[in-house]
Amino acid sequence: MPEHKLIERNRWWMLAVDAALLTAALVGAFWLRFDLTIPAYYRAYFWQMVLSVVGLRLALLVAAGVYRGVWRYLGVGDLVAIARAISIGSLLIASASFLLRRLGVRSIVSVEWLEGYPVTVLVGEWLGDIILIGGFRLFLRLSKQYRTSIRYRGAERKRVLLVGAGDAGEMVARQLLAHPEYGYQPAAFIDDDPAKRGRQIHGVTIHGGRAEIGAVAARLRIDEIIIAIPSAPGTVVREVVERCKQTRVRFKIVPGIKEIIEGGVSLSQIREVELDDLLRRAPVSADLASISGYLRGRTVLITGAGGSIGSELCRQIAGYGPRSLVLVGRGENSIYEMDVELRRAFPGLRYALAIGDVTDRGRMERIFAAHRPDAVFHAAAHKHVPMMEHNPGEAVKNNVLGTRTVAELALRHRAGRFVMISTDKAVNPTSVMGATKRMAEEVVRGMGGRGRTKFIVVRFGNVLGSRGSVVPLFKRQIAQGGPVTVTHPEVERYFMTIPEAVQLVIQAGAMGRGGEVFVLDMGKPVRIVDLARDLIALSGLEPDRDIRIEFTGLRPGEKLYEELFTAEEGMNATRNAQIFKARTRQADPAAIARGVDRLVRAAAAGDDRAVVAQLARCLPTFKPDADAGQR
Repeated sequence: MPEHKLIERNRWWMLAVDAALLTAALVGAFWLRFDLTIPAYYRAYFWQMVLSVVGLRLALLVAAGVYRGVWRYLGVGDLVAIARAISIGSLLIASASFLLRRLGVRSIVSVEWLEGYPVTVLVGEWLGDIILIGGFRLFLRLSKQYRTSIRYRGAERKRVLLVGAGDAGEMVARQLLAHPEYGYQPAAFIDDDPAKRGRQIHGVTIHGGRAEIGAVAARLRIDEIIIAIPSAPGTVVREVVERCKQTRVRFKIVPGIKEIIEGGVSLSQIREVELDDLLRRAPVSADLASISGYLRGRTVLITGAGGSIGSELCRQIAGYGPRSLVLVGRGENSIYEMDVELRRAFPGLRYALAIGDVTDRGRMERIFAAHRPDAVFHAAAHKHVPMMEHNPGEAVKNNVLGTRTVAELALRHRAGRFVMISTDKAVNPTSVMGATKRMAEEVVRGMGGRGRTKFIVVRFGNVLGSRGSVVPLFKRQIAQGGPVTVTHPEVERYFMTIPEAVQLVIQAGAMGRGGEVFVLDMGKPVRIVDLARDLIALSGLEPDRDIRIEFTGLRPGEKLYEELFTAEEGMNATRNAQIFKARTRQADPAAIARGVDRLVRAAAAGDDRAVVAQLARCLPTFKPDADAGQR
């Protein structure tokens, strides 16, 4: 049925039942007030009274949307709506009675019964209405659940241990109890809060903390464990997962808080534990007011819009109500895929698709002139470290020349903000990719103070699920039976999920006043070999027995560990605890421009050795690999 219907076609019977219940409550209130009788004075106006009071209450119940809900899913919100509608009706009746009795107001319609309407009857009827109307719906729901439980009483059900006795755990337990047809029976809760120990939720007892998962699972003969701690950090999830593994019992997880914030927890959302859960961080805190201030109603241009970061920028910015989005990308297939996704997810969004290379100044000029963006997010870049070691000229063209081109056009067309996406590999770079990104940072910082555009750099580490991430590679290797290849047993990297990285990028763009290098809090670095072991274990296999891990040696330009700040930079806190500001030295725009010009000439000439040498000349901290620039 259409959503605007006040009463659905199959709800008229409930309206008739409610009319009878309201009438019974009215008669009952009079009986209680007058010792099981109704005085002759009120009997004379009985039907007028019933039609007026019951009609008013039914009209208010209809207006409250009571007859659009699904009675078998009655919740607190439905009971509140019923109580509110009944209370408003009582206030209207009391007000009308006061006006007639105290002020002598007279109506065209004869309502003498209302002048002397007893307050005790009004209160008794109000209470009776709420009890009968709400109780009837509760009865319908409970009877449905009872019939379902009777039907599946003899069926075999898996005994479930729920880790987490918070809101998510309660919702999971409630749904498992309400749906025995799924074949699950909540047997116990585990929760670290000592105050909850020994208490019950829906008749299910809360036992000790996570340290007792194994003992409780063995004692209660648990068949399956559900981890219901969506807001817990990855360190806690990792420990819980390790304890679940030791039980040899199958386990699943309720998704993270971001995935369920809109619609609560449903049984269909419960899934296998994934790597994101083990690396889960505290929820990103975003200042929605400041973000909306520079995105809502504005034209936003995104380069590299088909890539991992660029596409997520499109998704998130679309949710802030921009006037329009301009998606700039070189790959037609990825831009087409974003077109399909945006049309489905944001049907009212205005956006333009622009195929073009950021190094093509003529094409970029036409795009900027046509759309006049208020904000620019520059995510286009070559990011593959070993690949750029063998193609340094192309790294310079895309990462340095492309950045300068887009930044200069943003300044020329008076964009309000320019936000460049950088990488931790730009800090003390040992790779051509990292060096070109550091040069791009210098280009952007050198543009500051020359116009109204605020130039901002946001630096962060690896993101899970990106095309260049090791995670997709490891998954393919595991699916093929191994081995999983890791470059070095001690190599470690910072990791963050794509959505949280992009949310912080957008937040940093709102905080920037121009010239800053913001660095995202990446948490603690993770050893890649540990990442590989986690992925193997989450695939239901045992590392080094089912899947072998093979060390292949560091690749050209690769470091054992990454850094987020140089030694001379250091960091300052910002108002967002997850975003830091690097203490950078003053940029010399003229020196930067000369260095970039020499780099671009070397790249255009195809002289890769000269490109690497010029990068080292521009960046004293760049320590190139001996083979960089050799093909």
